[in-house]
Amino acid sequence: MSNISQNIKFLRKKWSLTQTQFAEKIGVKRPIIGAYEEGRAEPKLTTLQTIATTFEVSIDALVSKELERFSEEDWKDKAADVRGQRLRVLAFTVDSEDKENVEIVPQKAAAGYTNGYADAEYLQELPKLHLPMLSTGTHRAFEIQGDSMLPVQPGSIIVGNFVEDWHNIKSGKTYVIVTENEGIVYKRVHNRIFENGTLLLISDNKAYDSYEVSTEDVIEVWEASYYMSAHIPEPEKASGAEASASDSSELSQLTQLVQELQKDVKELKSGK
Repeated sequence: MSNISQNIKFLRKKWSLTQTQFAEKIGVKRPIIGAYEEGRAEPKLTTLQTIATTFEVSIDALVSKELERFSEEDWKDKAADVRGQRLRVLAFTVDSEDKENVEIVPQKAAAGYTNGYADAEYLQELPKLHLPMLSTGTHRAFEIQGDSMLPVQPGSIIVGNFVEDWHNIKSGKTYVIVTENEGIVYKRVHNRIFENGTLLLISDNKAYDSYEVSTEDVIEVWEASYYMSAHIPEPEKASGAEASASDSSELSQLTQLVQELQKDVKELKSGK
């Protein structure tokens, strides 16, 4: 059974807002809030997303939980879980000019990274990379394994920009996700934080199934900015009937050109 009406009323009172103030925050008219609280109407999904973002609670909790039963610790944990800010301050290293390094996490160091990501001494031991074209922010490079994201080849280096607030994860974009259970994975992501506090991880290689990870399992999120690979792609070649048709067309054009040249030569010789 939906708890939306009582939860909206609870959120409004928790933040000491009038119905008018609450309405202004989520972009609706005041009478609508009254209808929500009295159970005469329910918010659309887009409105639920706005409420969830504004008051730092998942849509799942907003719809199915009794928020008035949450303790203060529950509120702190819930807000942090969906934003990715319950964790530590991001550790990084700098070069001799006090500029941030781009640490490279090779495959052989991937297992250790989930334990040493917050240790500056561990990061100091990782290889470093300098890329002047990078935008502002903190970047890290990860060597990916497996073929789940073809045509990006195994062994490619993905350079990611650190995502501080997981609400900003854009569905359909690719990210390096560091999790406690899965380790380091490179996937296309569908953001379900607003719905149920999860991320749906999707492989570009359709041979692999998509799966969800809870934000409670996520350690870091890095938005893919660049990638480097030792694999140099070959130009696509037409095959079968396409190749035959292409060859036939080229031969026909060449034959026509030769015939036109022969005609021009004859006309010149005859003085026409």
